[in-house]
Amino acid sequence: MELSQLTAISPIDGRYLPQTSNLQSYFSEYGLMKYRLQVEVEWFIALANHASIPEVASLSDVQKEFLHNIVSNFNLDQAKQIKEIESITNHDVKAIEYFLKQQFDAEPGLKTYKEFIHFACTSADINNLSYGLILKDMREKTLLPVLEEVIATLEQLTKKTASVAMLGRTHGQSATPTTMGKEVANFVKRLTRQLETIKSVAILGKINGAVGNYNAHIVSYPEVDWPKFSEDFVNHLGLTWNNYTAQIEQHDAISELFDAIARFNTILVDFDRDVWGYVSLGYFKQKTVAGEVGSSTMPHKVNPINFENSEGNALFANAIMKFLGGQLTVSRWQRDLVDSTLLRNLGVGIAHSVLAYQSVLKGVSKLELNPQRLQEDLDNNWGVLAEAIQTVMRRYDIPEPYEKLKALTRGKTIDEAAIKSFIESLELPQDAKQALLQLTPATYNGLAEQLANNI
Repeated sequence: MELSQLTAISPIDGRYLPQTSNLQSYFSEYGLMKYRLQVEVEWFIALANHASIPEVASLSDVQKEFLHNIVSNFNLDQAKQIKEIESITNHDVKAIEYFLKQQFDAEPGLKTYKEFIHFACTSADINNLSYGLILKDMREKTLLPVLEEVIATLEQLTKKTASVAMLGRTHGQSATPTTMGKEVANFVKRLTRQLETIKSVAILGKINGAVGNYNAHIVSYPEVDWPKFSEDFVNHLGLTWNNYTAQIEQHDAISELFDAIARFNTILVDFDRDVWGYVSLGYFKQKTVAGEVGSSTMPHKVNPINFENSEGNALFANAIMKFLGGQLTVSRWQRDLVDSTLLRNLGVGIAHSVLAYQSVLKGVSKLELNPQRLQEDLDNNWGVLAEAIQTVMRRYDIPEPYEKLKALTRGKTIDEAAIKSFIESLELPQDAKQALLQLTPATYNGLAEQLANNI
């Protein structure tokens, strides 16, 4: 059966391909090959630039352009050539090396130096830097922009609903009022904190040989300061040098990054569930889209599917990323190959995360506030003013304020008349009494509006 969107096993490459195709340049086999080529080419150029490695002559601008073009012009046909080489070598990184040697054969000025391709490297040197660059570029160009869009969208919703009074609900029960904007602002603040963590995670890299000691390097060129050379090279790639490794770079940074993304996703799940609940309560309506069907049997329904899709994708993404983050940091002695299989799945958790972000953005765009329903709930819950009344009673030393309000309100439906009658009976200063009499569930929301607007 020919591979297509309809025959792909993974929904990432099937049903959801239009939403995730921008990740192919990072996490596909083709993408990994291209990043490996980039690392191999940059390593060769670095060797050629080093004065203490005279066996490789300094490169001309034309030669450097030729080398960079190998990477920038890399195409699917060449990727197939590498796969053909791999079918013989049974080694994916060695296939990259042999492919590069073929390219050098086409350039007389470089052919002489082709044995310096992959010089003193183990596969893990090339792989860790390639995956590091994949994550660095993906974070900068794809992940951060969509995370910032999610936060900006929720911030807009915060400002739009900052003054819209809403009945609070703790333990699912009627509670002290707030505003819709303040509740959304809570998520803006939480997500922003995680965004800063995601930005700050340093992506590590190493290029120090078979077990991390520069063994082959020192034997070949003992006069070269290889740790300094390694550090400069890793930093040149835009990664952070890890100077203590075994054969592999131990992937702690991947775990840190995935943990931070997973925390962002968990907060997003919390938001998804809250909005789902507000839609269920009727606080939000959802804009209808011509031609869309909410239920296969119930024509009236407009389901909150975007928030459900966001929740499902975020939960699945977290399961994948938490597993990878926990397992990738474990390796037998200096090296085993478990991480090789796992690293090829880095894009799975990211892809499902991106699907979650896209879904929540679509869901928020379809929300319409229903102020009448919000006001109705407030008007039916005058008992929530019990907190305010008993707190003022405490200030003026009226005995047993909590107990008196408990007797008045607990388990009962209390209307405006009952609340005001109780206030009138209190021996309070006139200004305090008048302030309580003017209070309503809709106006008893503290600094909620100010807090929302200040986000």
